[in-house]
Amino acid sequence: MAGDSRVLMDHNMEIGVTPAQVKKLPKHLRDASITTERTHLIPDPAKKPRQRYVQKDGKCNVHHGNVQETYRYFSDLFTTLVDLRWRLSFFIFTLVYVVNWLFFGFLWWLIALIRGDLLHADEDGWTPCVENLNSFVSAFLFSIETETTIGYGYRVITEKCPEGIILLLVQAILGSIVNAMMVGCMFVKISQPKNRAETLMFSHNAVIALRDNKMCLMFRVGDLRNSHIVEASIRAKLIRSQQTKEGEFIPLNQTDINIGFDTGDDRLFLVSPLIISHEINEKSPFWEMSMAQMEKEEFEIVVILEGMVEATGMTCQARSSYLDTEVLWGYRFTPVLSLEKGFYEVDYNNFHDVYETNTPACSAKELAAKLRVEPLLPQLSLLSPEPKTHTFDPLNRLSHQDPLRGDEDKDDRDSGGDRGETNGLSSALEELPLADGLPG
Repeated sequence: MAGDSRVLMDHNMEIGVTPAQVKKLPKHLRDASITTERTHLIPDPAKKPRQRYVQKDGKCNVHHGNVQETYRYFSDLFTTLVDLRWRLSFFIFTLVYVVNWLFFGFLWWLIALIRGDLLHADEDGWTPCVENLNSFVSAFLFSIETETTIGYGYRVITEKCPEGIILLLVQAILGSIVNAMMVGCMFVKISQPKNRAETLMFSHNAVIALRDNKMCLMFRVGDLRNSHIVEASIRAKLIRSQQTKEGEFIPLNQTDINIGFDTGDDRLFLVSPLIISHEINEKSPFWEMSMAQMEKEEFEIVVILEGMVEATGMTCQARSSYLDTEVLWGYRFTPVLSLEKGFYEVDYNNFHDVYETNTPACSAKELAAKLRVEPLLPQLSLLSPEPKTHTFDPLNRLSHQDPLRGDEDKDDRDSGGDRGETNGLSSALEELPLADGLPG
């Protein structure tokens, strides 16, 4: 249906007829700015989809390739194991224990084989190293019982086997190290603070609107849990390609966006959703950007929320980003907080909602210049004197030059009803050549 309407509109434009029923077109076709050249429609080229630097869920869209020094990952083995995916972590967790049990089971079987316990275990008077160990399977079971301290009481080590006692000590120590490392990895992986960040929300869009006659870039953050983020702080970065004056091209240049660092507004008490505001002033990278210029720019705003989890004390970090197409000019966020009987209620259904507001399309720099000029106009009109009927009075000049004429001028002003303003002005104009002709 939309395709048929578009074909009808093209046909009407070609024959010079005003297109009808344009409202039936899809919204993205109605809003698209279209210019005409003769009888052909030339749509503006749409922005090609851009690659994000940071995903909406906070994952950094950067892959490290051609890493030669891979040994560095093993120098921090604990962190490497924690950063693995869950399925790989379970596989390594199981593999480490099975290999450890098999290795020590093989050593117990080897001791029994060297001592001859496998051949003479049933003879009377023969004292084996481990009683009732007559095969590799029984040695493997004894290894599991030793390391897990199960202690069934069927297979036990005897006191006449010094090599077995030494092996028992080594297995007990190494088994404790393996348990500490693997259980520690699993515990840290389960309690990772980044899972706490899943309940921290960022608005889908950022907006630009006026606040106290100042252009501001705003976005909203919220916490879904009742347990608070302690010492929460927020910061923002502008990711944009830049070319220096020397010609150097920086593909992903990072610029700080001030969201209250100097005033302390970046420290949040995140009990209810908050609107984070960045004032677009002289130090802002958006100072000279108007609405039209911002539509042509390509940038990404990365916001980072940090704090400590109240339950565990671990540091938590949540991230999100806004592309240039996700920054809405002339909008504000819909309120989500309402006062109920005895408490405040947050409606998260409206968390991402915005509404349109009157906002000038000029840049913040131009707006500041207009606001500096416009408040002076009424002041100048009040301070300026009332307009006079004439700007130059030679009689006054002569009266200042000749003090003897001061009384006469006063009498003339007192008897102004005889002459009037028009007669006085005419007499002044008649005497103007005479006054100009006086010697200096």
